[in-house]
Amino acid sequence: MTDKKLLVVFGATGNQGGSVAHTVLSDPELSGRYQIRAVTRNTSNPKAQELKTKGAELAAADLDDASSLPAALKGANFVFALTNTTYDGKTRETETRQAKALVDEAIKQGVEYIIWSSMTHPFKVSGGKLKNAQHFDVKAEIEEYIRAQPIKAAFFAPGSFMQNYFTNQTPHPSPANDGTYVFANIMKPESRWPLIDITDTGAWIAPILAEPDKYEGKFFAAAEGLYSVREIAETMSKVSGKTVTHVYLEEDVYKGYLPEASRDMLLDMYVLARDYGYYGENMEKDVQWARDQTRGKLTGLEEFFRKSGFKLD
Repeated sequence: MTDKKLLVVFGATGNQGGSVAHTVLSDPELSGRYQIRAVTRNTSNPKAQELKTKGAELAAADLDDASSLPAALKGANFVFALTNTTYDGKTRETETRQAKALVDEAIKQGVEYIIWSSMTHPFKVSGGKLKNAQHFDVKAEIEEYIRAQPIKAAFFAPGSFMQNYFTNQTPHPSPANDGTYVFANIMKPESRWPLIDITDTGAWIAPILAEPDKYEGKFFAAAEGLYSVREIAETMSKVSGKTVTHVYLEEDVYKGYLPEASRDMLLDMYVLARDYGYYGENMEKDVQWARDQTRGKLTGLEEFFRKSGFKLD
């Protein structure tokens, strides 16, 4: 018999869940208190096998298949859970169905505590003006659902992923064709983004696992720091050796560059950050509080770009 608590980590081969699992397995205190069950759709995945070699138990489950959840949650004491955004216009319906099935099964199985990957609530923060940021709203709605259930919980709300600057937020060559690059969006030069290297997730989850009662009900606005879009462009320039300039675009213009199925959703996310604050009016205080709780080193933007090989060619 073991006195360890069983922590079931969903999305264990992804960035968030993987960070949580690796953080616990490599932390002498937490690894002595928690046994990890790493949940993934494919247990033969090399990332899953790596977790197994480090002492994690593996379990196969798919949030789209509610019948796979009982076995994954059997005997669990703690759960780290998240849902992934889909960009097909149906993410609210999909995530709500997945998350409620998971939460309901966790309660049925007698889970003591759930750590939910949540988000701010744009509709509420904006007084009902932002109606389309469903990928944020749904995670906040699930948080509200969890808070109404007979289960202890804490909430991790990650900032904008630094990883996005390699994908949908990467700068583009200037139309002037002069060798410079343009970082364009609807943000004002001093508009600030809370940024996180999402593989640092475990740094915010570790304190919750170390002192769950202390953090019950708490909301972690998880970001390494707040960066203006001007600072982001300057950091891109510094690391890449290329000149990157932030360019402000009108909403109607910027919207035309976004994928049709998700453009309204993504535009409202930017309006949230620009006009209301990504985490609302208390963003600076909330981010600082959450950062003060972390265990382990956090990755700054320049360090992230350098370690990730950020280049502009």
